[in-house]
Amino acid sequence: MADTAMQNELVATAKATYIRIAPRKVQIVLDLIRNQPVEKALAILKYTPKAACEPLLKLLNSAIANAENNNNMDVNKLYISKCNVTAGPILKRIRPRAQGRAFRVNKRTSHISLELKEME
Repeated sequence: MADTAMQNELVATAKATYIRIAPRKVQIVLDLIRNQPVEKALAILKYTPKAACEPLLKLLNSAIANAENNNNMDVNKLYISKCNVTAGPILKRIRPRAQGRAFRVNKRTSHISLELKEME
């Protein structure tokens, strides 16, 4: 009986890959919007002064559009059920230092995924 309940539940997803921001910075903002209704999450992302908010806002709008157009879900009942970030490839750069030495600078990237569900 649990399998039929899982199959009937609609889920809208959106993914953003190779975002040029460190995953630990994105995780801070994702913790703010996890399990929040979509309207509240949009407000949090709009007014939080973090660099990760801009790509997350675009990703959330994409997930809302996917829910509305692909799954015929009610936008007013949506909430963020799952959101996670994983590390993408690291861009390794060199910074010159004193006496001919080199210092490595790691420019980290992120893969972000959002999942929206309807509230009962």
